[in-house]
Amino acid sequence: MFKALTPAAIAFALSLAASAGEAKELKSVGIIVGPLGNPFYVALAKGMETEVKRINPSAKVTAVSNDYDLNKDVTAVETFIASGTDIIFIDAADSEAIEPSVKKAMDAGITVVGVDAGAKGAPVNLTVDNTAAGRIACQYLAEKLGHKGNVVILDSVPMVALTERVGGCTSALQKDAGIKILSTDQRGDGSRDSGLKLMQTLLTRFPDIEGVFAINDQMAIGADLAAKQLNRKGLAIVGVDGSPEAEEALKTDTMFIGSAAQSPFNVGSQSVKAGYDLFEGKQPESKLILISPVLVNRDNIGDYKGWKAN
Repeated sequence: MFKALTPAAIAFALSLAASAGEAKELKSVGIIVGPLGNPFYVALAKGMETEVKRINPSAKVTAVSNDYDLNKDVTAVETFIASGTDIIFIDAADSEAIEPSVKKAMDAGITVVGVDAGAKGAPVNLTVDNTAAGRIACQYLAEKLGHKGNVVILDSVPMVALTERVGGCTSALQKDAGIKILSTDQRGDGSRDSGLKLMQTLLTRFPDIEGVFAINDQMAIGADLAAKQLNRKGLAIVGVDGSPEAEEALKTDTMFIGSAAQSPFNVGSQSVKAGYDLFEGKQPESKLILISPVLVNRDNIGDYKGWKAN
């Protein structure tokens, strides 16, 4: 015969069952991104914060900038570990070198998610397909140039995401024998001002430039300003991001013709969804989740939603 359970035992069993069925409470989140003076990173962090607050309106969200400096990444991770943060989202300045910090955080029981440029060692990384972004931007550039002409590439800090963009662009342009890449070694800091200065140098060095690929819209718009200052006309300039500045440039009198657009807000939102699943013990279907970019140009800018939640 079965022994009858006491009321206290029944209550204890019910409490265990209830606890097992409850989701873990997300109390605090740390976000590490690039320069928060860049609207891309502002939108990325905002997408994360919005999704975190949807999960738990009272959760603490702290966003910091690494300013493309690995040391700042390491310091931020240490700070978040010390404060007992539940989840850390990292858009690392150096996605390879950040691995020891990622391991340290995970050993401390913290969930870690790589975002955008990503973070080696994190169980899941979410990013826009940067190779595809470079490829579709430069395929469009080649078409607008009639598959012939001289092109320069405006690069920036050595980050995996940017290297992939340049690689995608280069592979697309090299398919056209009539296109010559004049320079691929010009690096700025991703800002409009650096795009302006680099393009001034390149236009002086190469008077026959016809096309420009910049690793982001900010540098592309800087290149347009440089061409105007030097009274150069008829260039075709493309970038990556689909930023608010790109939207404006595509609607006004510029030589900026297109951008491989992404929604940093939605990348941030999807990152939190994946991170929260991990936090609750659910494993991702893939360690790398790629989000496809789309080309926005003067023909379809009227239908473009921009950096808003879909």
